Amino acid sequence: MNNDAIKKAQDNMNKSITVFEKNLGSIRAGVANAALLEGVKVDYYGAPTPLTQMSSVTIPEPRVLLITPYDKSSLDNIEHALLASNLGLTPANDGKVIRLVIPQLTGERRQEIAKEVNKMAEESKIAIRNVRRDAMNSLKKQQKDDEITEDEQRNLEKKVQKVTDDATKRIDKIAEEKRKEITQG
Repeated sequence: MNNDAIKKAQDNMNKSITVFEKNLGSIRAGVANAALLEGVKVDYYGAPTPLTQMSSVTIPEPRVLLITPYDKSSLDNIEHALLASNLGLTPANDGKVIRLVIPQLTGERRQEIAKEVNKMAEESKIAIRNVRRDAMNSLKKQQKDDEITEDEQRNLEKKVQKVTDDATKRIDKIAEEKRKEITQG
């Protein structure tokens, strides 16, 4: 049972890292990224439908997203959904496809986005530390209930701390790569 606490903690920390990476994908870094469109819902025959399910999204140039709807009659609805979204991008509709041009970021905007990345990284680290706390409490309870010895508890706590340190380092590395991408864009 004792290794279950470490395995569960590691799984939860990995989930936190995955969520962090997914959230970073939605940050506009001055380059085209199809993940920008993941939250966009289009009114399609009265139902809010994810844009990515009703069109193909390609990147023909580094700063251009090309949206090709599977159903050409939905082109206007897609355009309206993009305008209503909080992307801050103006779609160019040529009657067949929609182009989204990602503008070059200003130095000031790059700094703002880098701060946002730092904030998201810190939130992810807090989530990881909360997982660590839960795992430590679980080990203390196991020791108190005589399921493990004090020595086993100390050894397992060291393992939990190592897993936590590794997860925190991964968050820092991912955040650093994203900051480089943003500032060098």
